[in-house]
Amino acid sequence: MIAKQFLITGITMAFIAMSLSILFRIQLAYPDKSFPLLEVLLGHFAPEGRISPDFYMSLVTIHGTIMVFFVLTAGLSGTFSNLLIPLQVGARDMASPFMNMLSYWFFFMACTVMLSSFFVQTGPASGGWTVYPPLSALPKAMPGSGEGMTLWLISMVLFVASSLMGGINYVSTVLNMRTKGMDLWKMPLTIWAFFLTAILGVLAFPVLVAGVVLLIFDRSFGTSFYLSDIVLGGQVMPFEGGSPILFQHLFWFLGHPEVYIVIMPAMGIASEVMSVNSRKPIFGYHAMVYSLIGITVLSFIVWGHHMFVTGMNPFLGGVFMITTLIIAVPSAVKTFNWLATLWRGNIRFTPAMLFAIGMVSFFISGGLTGIFLGNAALDINLHDTYFVVAHFHLVMGSAAIFGMLCGVYHWFPKMFGRLMDQKLGYLHFWLTFIGAYLVFFPMHFMGLDGVPRRYYAFTEFESMKRWLSVNMFITWAAIVSGLAQIAFLYNFVTSIFWGERTTQNPWNANTLEWTAPIEHLHGNWPGEIPTVYRWPYDYSKPGAEEDFIQQTVPFSQTMSSNMPSDFEDNAGALEEQQKWTNAQKANEQVK
Repeated sequence: MIAKQFLITGITMAFIAMSLSILFRIQLAYPDKSFPLLEVLLGHFAPEGRISPDFYMSLVTIHGTIMVFFVLTAGLSGTFSNLLIPLQVGARDMASPFMNMLSYWFFFMACTVMLSSFFVQTGPASGGWTVYPPLSALPKAMPGSGEGMTLWLISMVLFVASSLMGGINYVSTVLNMRTKGMDLWKMPLTIWAFFLTAILGVLAFPVLVAGVVLLIFDRSFGTSFYLSDIVLGGQVMPFEGGSPILFQHLFWFLGHPEVYIVIMPAMGIASEVMSVNSRKPIFGYHAMVYSLIGITVLSFIVWGHHMFVTGMNPFLGGVFMITTLIIAVPSAVKTFNWLATLWRGNIRFTPAMLFAIGMVSFFISGGLTGIFLGNAALDINLHDTYFVVAHFHLVMGSAAIFGMLCGVYHWFPKMFGRLMDQKLGYLHFWLTFIGAYLVFFPMHFMGLDGVPRRYYAFTEFESMKRWLSVNMFITWAAIVSGLAQIAFLYNFVTSIFWGERTTQNPWNANTLEWTAPIEHLHGNWPGEIPTVYRWPYDYSKPGAEEDFIQQTVPFSQTMSSNMPSDFEDNAGALEEQQKWTNAQKANEQVK
């Protein structure tokens, strides 16, 4: 139930964020045109049918905040951690169901407070989703620095409280509540990804709260943690001694692990779905786990690559550049293993499988541009241009969204007991996949030409007027991509009530959740919890009667397909297997 609450709230917030992005894309495509409908919709934020510059900044800010935190963090981790951790490790429930419920309601309150900022006179927060001082620290700096920014900060504190309660719960459940036989090396990659993501969140999010508390002090109590030598409206302000760079350090110490908090659950989901639908074991299971652990550790020592142009000591910039390039190695390992899993597989192109492959595509194409931005010398030219927007919307935004949609299509039968319509799923995939590339790929070339991000209009700069036609193209591609999501929404809602009823294991998968009955029971399984005997990727095993063997099947029932590597920790079972193999050989010699 809590997974469904996170999912439906996340989908709602995603549609809101998408609508905001289309509003500011219209402004970029048609900067000098008036749209009377905008004044009807937005009131004084769009006088004479043109979005005001202040409100444009608010749209960019709230769009980024909702997508990064409320959709890709809470919507993705909250949904699938709650759904899959108890079912895939064989637990009756989470370690603390009450804390779990609280984590959802804190998230819901955070969403409500964030959206309520649209209804204050001065409008929502408008310092960019990173809310850098002084725009966020001086309430009088611009309209969006007032009440809207205060509501943003309250919302984020509620959100972090939600994330910490959820994360502590996920870690406790994985460590303490696994069923008999489920050791760490028998856990699906989804569980490894959710587990390490939760550890990342528990360690990184408190730093954001520290930064936010100091920001509230600067806003309300006259301190100078982030402010120094400020002149506002011709008047010298009394602040001295602070540094806005301090806020950047605190923000990005969360902000870079946050990128992996967003993408790692999508990696786990895609790994599981690709193995199931390739009918092959995941390639390099141990390497996949170690690469996830490597990403988790390294993600804490790369935050400075967001700050190469802040006047950072070049030696320190070099250190951050090296760690940034090193973190590409575990990501490359994962990419290689996904491609090797697909290689010569007996692939079923379900909508979930297409979204998993799409996720890998975005991760590769967006990840390659990260090598440019991770290089301190190149980043000086590319920083704060559309190249950065293109990079993170592909590698993080699109890839994580595709991972989330992949999970929705794959585990929808587990959540709702029905199947989603496949034809609508294919339509949704192709329109979204092509649309996302048409929106974000051209932005790389704008960035290479030096077009800055977050600007309200480019018509005032002669050198940038030539990109107006590209902005129009991107905007129409975004509108078509947005309309494609209506097919998903229709499919999702109608399938909940009228979709084809599912069987217990519609994908012939091995993991434990498909051994639980379709009807949702309190405690997940009637009677005893199943015992686990094997890893979750025994697909197409030579000698097996079927192309999948569930984790709950003892090795004694699959003598013809057992391999010596299956008995690494079980000398007694290996001895039985050898006796059986010797007996089979003796029989054949007799024949």
